[in-house]
Amino acid sequence: MNIIDEMKVMTFYEKFEQIVVLALTFTISIVIVVSLLKLGIEVFDLLAAGVIDPVKPKSFYTVFGMIMTILISLEFKYSILKVAVRKESVIQVKTVMLIALLAISRKFIILDTEKYSAAVILALAAALLSLGIVYWLIRERDDNSACL
Repeated sequence: MNIIDEMKVMTFYEKFEQIVVLALTFTISIVIVVSLLKLGIEVFDLLAAGVIDPVKPKSFYTVFGMIMTILISLEFKYSILKVAVRKESVIQVKTVMLIALLAISRKFIILDTEKYSAAVILALAAALLSLGIVYWLIRERDDNSACL
């Protein structure tokens, strides 16, 4: 069944949902491409300036933070695309948990420990651990229901 045949049997709301999903996918794709270009320019500038130095990890934090941002965007786009191809009707909680885990992991990668207190770092760690547990529980539930 092609997209035109599928659109014929959809309700008005389902058609609206598909248009919104496609618009979001297009927008996120543009953001990813622009981010990738900026990452390339940033890496080139850092290399040209000789700033990338293993002894000075600050430049690595910048580059890795940008890479993680692109990965988070890709995961977000993928979750929206699953709705577009009608594999799922809504964004799954498991996907939202994964994106949140990636976002907090990104924060840890670029975290400047001199700027934040131990309490803030502990709070981020607790949030990451909590999200990880919830993600694991959801995944376990999904894996167990798939076996039935």
